[in-house]
Amino acid sequence: MQSPCLKEVTEVCLSGCCSSRSSHIFKSSASHDAASKSGSTSAACRRDFAAKTSSSIFPNTQFTNHESIPSLQKSFTDFTKAYPRYYETAQVDQIRAQEYHHLSQSNHTCLDYIGIGLFSSSQLHKQESSRQTVSSRQTVSSSSTSLLPSPPRSSDFPFFSISYKTGNLKTELLHGGHESELESAMRRRIMSFLNISDNDYSMVFTANRTSAFKLVAESYPFKTSRRLLSVYDYESEAVESMINSSVKRGAQAMSAEFSWPRLRIQSEKLRKMIGIKKKKKKKRGLFVFPVHSRVTGSRYPYIWMTIAQENGWHVLVDACALGPKDMDSFGLSLFQPDFLISSFYKVYGENPSGFACLFVKKSAISVLEASTSTGIVNLVPAKELLQLGGESSGTDTEVEEISRLRLQQDILDISRSFSGLISNQSDQPTLKRKLEIGELSDSAEEAANSEEVEISDIGEPRRHAKSSRNGNQEVVCRSLDQVDSLGLILITNRARYLINWLVSSLRKLKHPNSEGVPLVRIYGPKIKYDRGPALAFNVFDWKGEKVEPVLVQKLADRNNISLSYGFLHHIWFSDKYTEERGRVLERRESGAKGMAANKSKEKSGPGISVVTAALGFLSNFEDTYRLWAFIAQFLDADFVEKERWRYTALNQKTIEV
Repeated sequence: MQSPCLKEVTEVCLSGCCSSRSSHIFKSSASHDAASKSGSTSAACRRDFAAKTSSSIFPNTQFTNHESIPSLQKSFTDFTKAYPRYYETAQVDQIRAQEYHHLSQSNHTCLDYIGIGLFSSSQLHKQESSRQTVSSRQTVSSSSTSLLPSPPRSSDFPFFSISYKTGNLKTELLHGGHESELESAMRRRIMSFLNISDNDYSMVFTANRTSAFKLVAESYPFKTSRRLLSVYDYESEAVESMINSSVKRGAQAMSAEFSWPRLRIQSEKLRKMIGIKKKKKKKRGLFVFPVHSRVTGSRYPYIWMTIAQENGWHVLVDACALGPKDMDSFGLSLFQPDFLISSFYKVYGENPSGFACLFVKKSAISVLEASTSTGIVNLVPAKELLQLGGESSGTDTEVEEISRLRLQQDILDISRSFSGLISNQSDQPTLKRKLEIGELSDSAEEAANSEEVEISDIGEPRRHAKSSRNGNQEVVCRSLDQVDSLGLILITNRARYLINWLVSSLRKLKHPNSEGVPLVRIYGPKIKYDRGPALAFNVFDWKGEKVEPVLVQKLADRNNISLSYGFLHHIWFSDKYTEERGRVLERRESGAKGMAANKSKEKSGPGISVVTAALGFLSNFEDTYRLWAFIAQFLDADFVEKERWRYTALNQKTIEV
């Protein structure tokens, strides 16, 4: 009988970690048999899903005119007929409406987000409203005898910034440093969310994903373990930064290749790079594995991690492209990578600033070399931003928050200077009022220590927060709480339905000429059960010439759709596709957003510039439909010229094609 744990993972994780290809990682024969059976069942499930999607989404239909595509309502009806279990994910729509109302109010479609959010928009604005309410009560009166509220506790409010610190990564991991109450609470919440035990891993906060990769590169012993082997089908600023730093320290950088046209890992070449056929085992180096592509949505078999470990490699897992609950199916206890990097942003669709987390297996810390590095950061609570002033590294929104907080603090100081002594009779009702609005003053905090205090936001369900003398306090990350409540299966199924409908629908768009030239080319996996919720594609005109991804992105932005773009590379063409290689590959142009520096661009090889779209756990059908309807407008041969004229007519800067 298959265990509940294995069964649940098999339902949602079909990328290799629980398939028959990697069944050897389960020690018992019973687990081996269960994994083998689940592998064959999963293969059948994948085939059935792809066939059903192909036959159900606009069957035997091609759209050659953007005005002929069905309405949103009609498309949604057909969508739910193809995927009736989508209705089981209605809770996501409720959360989106209640907690992220800015998405519907602004009529904005966010398809440029990869990662995990910490807070909800509702949480952010209610805390701002709570602050304004408290501020209005801080009236100056010489006869006032009320207990004046102090600024809220740092962990109650999602605004924080980061403060850089220079240090030694190895020392930081071994001995740690002074950790604020906010940092301690945030570390516990994130490790719990990712199912990472602090008995096995140490963690540091870094400024971003690039900083985390660079920290590893500057501390890894490349003098004795010379090789750096990465598995990325797209150009990444973070990975390029790691490669540049590693090469300067003597590393030999290598990369996996991806077979055209499906962009699957070229297995034979990767096996040779890992050195699987060599009998003599030695310290190979660092194997950097992204689990799946954040650009094409390709998922890679987890067995590559095991193969690398068995052949003397240290493994770094890039978990930044994982879905919100994908770590539940990752099998961390099975693979135990030496390094793991994850990233978090603050509020989906509203505040993309945040930080990254670098996890290092405690048994691997000893292999690191001492080096002075930059990139490690402290999380600075909102109240401490007052002291940083203009030195804050926060966003414009956070700088505005600093100014407001400073004004509140000035009012508070003036109020306190005019306040009289507080009588015991006034303490209780004042404390009660502050508890109702989710605030605790400094004097009331001591009374509340070591006991459970019921605190509630206005109009929100009551929460229990524990506060003790040693600063052991919870931090409320409502977005993480929502993801935990939804669970892995629901989130994965929803994304699976949406991304495969989008892929199928885009492929139905054809130019109105005799050849029926496809409007869109999709790179990487097409309709596939276990593809990731990211999509790489290009738009082509009726002549078969590519519309530049930057232009597509700009036009999408004007239609309130946020897209991104990337550069696919390390593509391997067999002899069968030699002629196509010359037509497809290009040199990356300078100035691409989010790419590495110009020197790196000069060294980079040929590849393919692409438009990218990514679905988050809050994405809904309307988001995918709006993108489809926008792309369909390129079926009009004059669409780009019309947009250029309209843009110029509005006295705005002309878009350069």
